[in-house]
Amino acid sequence: MAVRWYFAYALSYRDIEELLKERGVEIDHATVNRWVIEFGPQLSAVFKKRKAAVNGSWRMDETYIKIKGKWYYLYRAVDKHGGTIDFLLCKHRDTSAAYRFFKKAIRSSGLPEKVTIDKSGSNIAALDLINKKLAPEKKITVRQIKYLNNIVEQDHRFIKKITKPMKGFKSFNSARATLAGIELHHMLRKRQHIAGTECTTVWDQFYGLAA
Repeated sequence: MAVRWYFAYALSYRDIEELLKERGVEIDHATVNRWVIEFGPQLSAVFKKRKAAVNGSWRMDETYIKIKGKWYYLYRAVDKHGGTIDFLLCKHRDTSAAYRFFKKAIRSSGLPEKVTIDKSGSNIAALDLINKKLAPEKKITVRQIKYLNNIVEQDHRFIKKITKPMKGFKSFNSARATLAGIELHHMLRKRQHIAGTECTTVWDQFYGLAA
């Protein structure tokens, strides 16, 4: 429950320590931190096996995450209905990072029909590299239409709302593990869990992953 609270709401570790204490559970906030880093990636891995299929029209963009006082880049993509495709935290914003993101997204969600991106030259270059390896009938259509990317830019806001009270991460590994849990919970809210139903709550689905 403590781990889910951290992934789901704009709470600090000390907030969760206080909430647990009110319920008669004495847990230090540092322990909650260790739980988040340990279980976030594990829960995310279980969820990926049960993730619903996504649409073939993707919207891709990057947002910023602060780690040890420096800005890093969180690559993210959603489909045209808002379903999360995939995400990747990177130190740099360049062709290599964009290429790694697209390869990861294709492995997890299959080859898209089209991808809408911003004016970033590195994103175009990465997609060009991927298209060079594809047969003509499988090549990805690349679009640069700003208003179509509003959906992924709006989707960034939920992630930023949860990470804002954290006031920056202390290490890349802790950021990556925590973001895995935040993205997981966000996908559960969007009903991307194939085991979920309209009658199943988000928290029931989350706890089911840990069973």
